[in-house]
Amino acid sequence: MIRLLVADDHEAMREKVVGTLNVEYTVVDAVSDGQEMLNAESRIGPDVIVLDISMPVMNGFEAATRLRQRESKAKIVFLTIHDDPEYLDAALSAGAHGYVIKSRLASDLCIAVREAIAGRRFVSPTISPAYCDEAVRKPEQCNQLSSALSKSPRADRSGGY
Repeated sequence: MIRLLVADDHEAMREKVVGTLNVEYTVVDAVSDGQEMLNAESRIGPDVIVLDISMPVMNGFEAATRLRQRESKAKIVFLTIHDDPEYLDAALSAGAHGYVIKSRLASDLCIAVREAIAGRRFVSPTISPAYCDEAVRKPEQCNQLSSALSKSPRADRSGGY
């Protein structure tokens, strides 16, 4: 049984994500910010974490970085409104296996989780394909952007979904 944890600050979006994922997987918890996600991850040890970027208290980049620092085995799939390649770079640098644009939740999220479980990366195709190919092949070049974006007010705002 594959166990998933969902973190998104909008309740309606969390419910939609849980409903989508529960068709193929088991969502064991759904929380509203990065700090709650870290606490839940320690408690339940999920296989995959579906993580929003723009959340209050602690954004997704910071939460993912902290997971990596404590050597969590959970795979990370970001689910976000941000289709800017800089955000993709930062997500990959933070350890993401997947990057799904929320407008493509129904078509891409389960695929991204499946790819993460298999140890492969998945990026929603709405981001420039040529850019994605390069970013997915060379995520080590993204470290500077991850650090800068994790401190950005844009990453902390809770607007949008």
